[in-house]
Amino acid sequence: MRILCVDDEPLALQMLELSIGKAKPDAEVIGFEEPEDLLEEAKTNGCDIAFLDIHMSEMDGVEAAKRLKEINPKMNIIFVTGYSEYAGDAMRLHASGYIMKPVTKDKVAAELADLRFPIVPKENALLKVQCFGNFDVFTPDGKPLHFERSKAKEVFAYLVHRHGSSCTKKEIAAVLFEDMPYDNKQQIYFQKIVSAMMKALKSVSAEAVINKTYNNMSVNVDLIDCDYYRFQELDAGAVNAYQSEYMSQYYWADFLYEDY
Repeated sequence: MRILCVDDEPLALQMLELSIGKAKPDAEVIGFEEPEDLLEEAKTNGCDIAFLDIHMSEMDGVEAAKRLKEINPKMNIIFVTGYSEYAGDAMRLHASGYIMKPVTKDKVAAELADLRFPIVPKENALLKVQCFGNFDVFTPDGKPLHFERSKAKEVFAYLVHRHGSSCTKKEIAAVLFEDMPYDNKQQIYFQKIVSAMMKALKSVSAEAVINKTYNNMSVNVDLIDCDYYRFQELDAGAVNAYQSEYMSQYYWADFLYEDY
């Protein structure tokens, strides 16, 4: 979790950083005295939560919040101020929270526990999936998942790409084998590929990531920790990781961005 904070008073900034660090010791916390520096960091490297002092000389926190929302509409913004009259501005900007000075660990913890856009780690994920760059699949502890057939891995890649949408076997075969007819021979071969995929998943007790009926398949997105899915949710780390390469080894893989 990346948390950025800004206050143009050095002592107040130090207190803010200290309180955030105590409330969320596992987070990366970066403080700034200038709003422009915070905005540049958010634009370049992303962030999940921004603590903004409202009353600053160069740019007030409300204006900084507006610009942060342009960078990431789902960014959690928490205003910090000694002036209660700014509460209305916070509500109009759909801020996640509002802290009155002096800032304390307990006040910060209370706001982090009630974020407008909760940051939920996928602790129940059976697999970690990398789509940016080459497509790869890992167990939760980071070990690569081995597929005996390259086409079995490609089937799984296509299902991940479809983001939970159901696909018929014929549709998947048409993508993998282009214009080849889906005749009896092709159906038998495709079934062998699917069986190889399921064998690989079963070897790490992850077969539940596939929803399968007689003629349809899809992935259970709730059981996959995927950089592509995190990007769609505007996760700071995933947005920063995307370098214009997506499932590079597959000709059919076009990056799809859903603009929320």
